[in-house]
Amino acid sequence: MDKATLGGVVLAVGGILAGLLLEGGNLGQIVQPTAAMIVFGGTLGAILIQFPLAVVWRALKQLAHIFSEPQNNEPALIRDLVGYAQRARRVGIVALDDELDRITDPFLKKSLMLAVDGTEPQELREMMELELDKQAEHEEKTPQVFESAGGFSPTIGIIGAVLGLIQVMQHLDKIDEVGRGIAVAFVATIYGVGAANLFFLPAAGKLRFRIRQQQLTHEMMIEGVVCILEGMNPRVLESKLLGFLAEPSTQAAPAAEAEP
Repeated sequence: MDKATLGGVVLAVGGILAGLLLEGGNLGQIVQPTAAMIVFGGTLGAILIQFPLAVVWRALKQLAHIFSEPQNNEPALIRDLVGYAQRARRVGIVALDDELDRITDPFLKKSLMLAVDGTEPQELREMMELELDKQAEHEEKTPQVFESAGGFSPTIGIIGAVLGLIQVMQHLDKIDEVGRGIAVAFVATIYGVGAANLFFLPAAGKLRFRIRQQQLTHEMMIEGVVCILEGMNPRVLESKLLGFLAEPSTQAAPAAEAEP
């Protein structure tokens, strides 16, 4: 579990509810199924109008990623790339063809396959960077869905509040119920603003952060394979790839053995 995401949700929601209770309120005042239906139903309808169904569905499935901490595979990746570099210097780049079946990451597998097939380093870099750009453009649509939801929900919350006020105004003859009716009407605004600022927009930011982490890993793969193709010393390659890590002090592996 991602402790930051989980802790943030608990702290944000808990702080708001605690403030409500300390002011003498109760949870029943903000639990309004009708308001929730207006806000979340209207927001979902709006994003379905803006985005294709496949994009919205993919975004909903990606929600689980904001609550899970991504595995830190970069040190293992650096060890693998340094190992490939050592073998390529000893017996040639073609020898890495045996490693392809053991590689599970499609991006790394394709990069190394192009290298084994004799692609020039600059051409390989351009091809894989183009694929990386296309992949980034595809993945960017996921946080955009939640950013749009964060823009729609406060406005739809206002619509819900106005609808509630219209109902209240039709019963002004019952003056005792007017105040309570107005309070209920503004719950939709709370739902809209709260959902946008406590969930939709933060989720978009966390997903964009995850996407960028994956992009950096792919950039590391491109750099590593190109350097292997250029015959870079494994020790130098290891030092270069360590620069991609979020924490430069992290050691990917014992230093590569010196190469002649």
